Amino acid sequence: MREFNSEENTVAIELARKDLYFFTRWMFLQRTGSHWVKAKHHQLICNALTKVFNGEIKRLIINIPPRYSKTEIAVVNFVAWAMGQVPDAEFIHCSYSSGLAVKNSSNIRTLIQHEAYQSIFPNVTLASEAKAHWETTKSGVFYATGAGGTITGFGAGKNRKSFGGAIIIDDPHKADEARSDVMRQNVIDWFQNTVESRTNGPETPIIVIMQRLHEDDLSGWLLDGGNGEQWEHLCLPAIQDDGTALWEAKHTIEKLREMEQASPYVFAGQYQQRPAPLDGGIFKPGQIEIIDALPAQMKIKWCRGWDLGATIGGDPTAGAKLGRCEDGTWIIADMAHGDLPVDKRDALIKNTATLDGKLVKISIPQDPGQAGKTQVVSFLKLLAGYRVSTSPENGDKVTRAEPFASQVNVGNVKMLRGEWNNGLINEMRMFPNGKHDDRIDALSRAFSELIRGSTSYFG
Repeated sequence: MREFNSEENTVAIELARKDLYFFTRWMFLQRTGSHWVKAKHHQLICNALTKVFNGEIKRLIINIPPRYSKTEIAVVNFVAWAMGQVPDAEFIHCSYSSGLAVKNSSNIRTLIQHEAYQSIFPNVTLASEAKAHWETTKSGVFYATGAGGTITGFGAGKNRKSFGGAIIIDDPHKADEARSDVMRQNVIDWFQNTVESRTNGPETPIIVIMQRLHEDDLSGWLLDGGNGEQWEHLCLPAIQDDGTALWEAKHTIEKLREMEQASPYVFAGQYQQRPAPLDGGIFKPGQIEIIDALPAQMKIKWCRGWDLGATIGGDPTAGAKLGRCEDGTWIIADMAHGDLPVDKRDALIKNTATLDGKLVKISIPQDPGQAGKTQVVSFLKLLAGYRVSTSPENGDKVTRAEPFASQVNVGNVKMLRGEWNNGLINEMRMFPNGKHDDRIDALSRAFSELIRGSTSYFG
């Protein structure tokens, strides 16, 4: 690193005080002796964070690929820079791992203690040595914890108009847990029940920075109006709308296309910030031919597979009518679907069976334990005279769906045109990262029944 003369240092210090991006690059140079590799998205992030600091944005979501400098800029440098401006600022920082949050906290402390930082902001002095919770001599506070952890006794921000700190959430979901409905909901519940109550005033901003992992992850839930607030959204896909790479120095467009080909739905979420590829991940619904009528004089074996919902507001009930043609092709002929209570759900199943007729098999999932056996008896009575099979679900939903998906993806499945087409296509495109998968589960069941057959019960 070359030596800077006194005049150059003075100019740099003044710029670093005023400009977050310059501060980030200058401190990187001073700490490492290397120049920061500039990128357009770094400036966009800094612009958004500066608006947060100036009070122009109160709720900010930044979606960005992993390892694209989001934590370095939006957590480490932003906190250090903002505390330099406002030494009494109070921050709460959360990540999926408390260890990661504490590491970020330690990096901020190290930055503040650096000689170059002290030249820029000489009024900031640490008052404690703790890594997870520390203070400045001006009553500033930084508290780090894991998503799901308690934040008892701490708040972020000041009850004033000007900037007084923020809540910064960086990657609240662990990537390999985001497919779990329970784990995702735990994070959302934690946000609602813990995080939102930790602001010390209405002006305290909340910043969420993350890669997209699921349609209903924290980012998706918030953007869909989950907590009733409007969020400013900075979305930074690795492949931009014009087909160029977001950060050519990190990933060339050729490398990104290779990554996309290798793992389409992982790439769609984590790199494109769209938790399913446009043409589908496990399912490629673009391969389905939509037809206006069933083929004439073709022998077809039919099954209506059901996936059962039990409460309004939960997973809907779906009943897929699937046909296996004598030429080896498959036809999706109908999709019954509704968010229904148990009595109306059962009425839908009975009415659909009447419309289908007795040549269409019916396959219904059996819940485990005695409750499942009791439910089977109830359905057999309800569907007396029809061919009904019941069986427990085996394996996870992806494993169950893959055999039928393979038929879809090679163009071996047709679909009868209907108003229900779009709902099914969208669910296929998002699977397994969508909010619901009841239609897919119903199709998987019908497909499995037609392939292997199972013990049938006759009323």
